[in-house]
Amino acid sequence: MLKLERITSEYIEAEDRIRLSGEVTSGETVVIWLTRRLMQRLLPALIQLFQGQHSDNPYMEMMQGFAQQAAQSELKPQAPVSVTVNASSWVAMAVDVSHTGQVITLNFRAADGQSAILVMDALPLRQWLSIVYGMYVKAEWPVDVWPNWISERVPQKSVQGVVMH
Repeated sequence: MLKLERITSEYIEAEDRIRLSGEVTSGETVVIWLTRRLMQRLLPALIQLFQGQHSDNPYMEMMQGFAQQAAQSELKPQAPVSVTVNASSWVAMAVDVSHTGQVITLNFRAADGQSAILVMDALPLRQWLSIVYGMYVKAEWPVDVWPNWISERVPQKSVQGVVMH
């Protein structure tokens, strides 16, 4: 199993998918393709990590909005992950989500058994959700899965390859 240390997320129009380019612990790179179908299933689980049982509470939604805005403001541009010629590339068929306290682990799995994990805390997850929302807008994918505390705080502009640690 590969451990992703850094990622770049991009919407690739020709593929109509999100390309997750990752740098692994050994310095190698991997490309993981995320389909809209997979994302539509993954996002509610990630959003639920923040909302908990209080998704209909206006005060909690306001607090989530403030936290989301603060996370976005801390996102700094960085050089993208440079994919090497010999990088493995595969389509994620499933993502296992687990969390312990503030640490979230995403295990991207391919049909042929390949897998890669991404471990992050709440701040980078919030930042990545903002990035992915921007990609949804750019791709013209349905945004009804997104809560207001994200959709109302992310500028409606196209998002190009954003790198996260």
